[in-house]
Amino acid sequence: MIHFLLRRNWMCRIRLALTLLGLPCTVGSSGRSSHTARPITSSCCNLYTTSVLTMPTSAVPHAKSRCPQYPGSNVKRFPVPDNQVDWSQNWPQYKPVSHTDSAVAKKPAWADPDIGSFSPNFNAVDGSVDRTSFEGSYKVENGKPLNPRGRTGLIARGLLGRWGPNHAADPVVTRWKVDAKGAKIQHPVTKKPILQFVSIKRKDCGQWAIPGGMVDAGEQVTLTLQREFSEEALNSLSVSPSERAKINERITKLFKSTGFQVYKGYVDDPRNTDNAWMETVVVNFHDDSGDSVSELPLQAGDDAGQVKWADVDSSSPLYASHSHFLELVAKERKSHW
Repeated sequence: MIHFLLRRNWMCRIRLALTLLGLPCTVGSSGRSSHTARPITSSCCNLYTTSVLTMPTSAVPHAKSRCPQYPGSNVKRFPVPDNQVDWSQNWPQYKPVSHTDSAVAKKPAWADPDIGSFSPNFNAVDGSVDRTSFEGSYKVENGKPLNPRGRTGLIARGLLGRWGPNHAADPVVTRWKVDAKGAKIQHPVTKKPILQFVSIKRKDCGQWAIPGGMVDAGEQVTLTLQREFSEEALNSLSVSPSERAKINERITKLFKSTGFQVYKGYVDDPRNTDNAWMETVVVNFHDDSGDSVSELPLQAGDDAGQVKWADVDSSSPLYASHSHFLELVAKERKSHW
């Protein structure tokens, strides 16, 4: 994967969005961009991107990454106003709170050791751990990486295992909402067909979300997408071998279809800190005919408390940036939002 160093100039927003999507771009003096859709081939599935710009601008300060109380703890962040988020702002009074969750401090296999006890190779693939960022090259200060989107009011790693980018993958599995005769149901106001997506209720915070999880060291993102969906939405780890084989057959069929790469980049996540942050690849796999995963019984597993088919609608509050991802899917599928 090729990563670009982005210059801070008037073309920044356009180039950032297109670069992270892997799209070609030419920009003229008018500031208009020229780009085309193209397939992205992987070892597990085919992905495509479109001309829709899916990257939120970095000019908007992250908000959930500055939530007053750090999740899963009683730790209060140092308050960071919008005008002090960017590292370029001189702020001698900044006194961030240090916090690393006990689960991370116990040094499980998925977490890095403390800085000082090892020397990670940041902005590079470090052994089996990918420490590159979709945002481009990030700064390292006093041996520790700095969040490319700015201050969060908290240093160290919090709940995140890796120093720097923590890579995840989120599969958005959709189908059309249909009536008893199989006809698409249209929204009464927008007159557009209604999409449904597989939604899980997270055990850690109780919010509804897209299923997904962390990319294991050395694992291909496409395999993470399939694994996380099977484990969280279909509870494939607890079923019999014969049932698991049936699930895998259906899932493999869907995930080998052409998927729509919705987003690739930084995630405004409440677990983020000044030194560790979430990044993800979001891919939409659509069961257009309704004869693939639509026929499988959903069963919550792994980190999910509940699981269901939910309507894609702007009024539904979701975890982190997941509402934004669904909005992009709705635009691509020309469905109700």
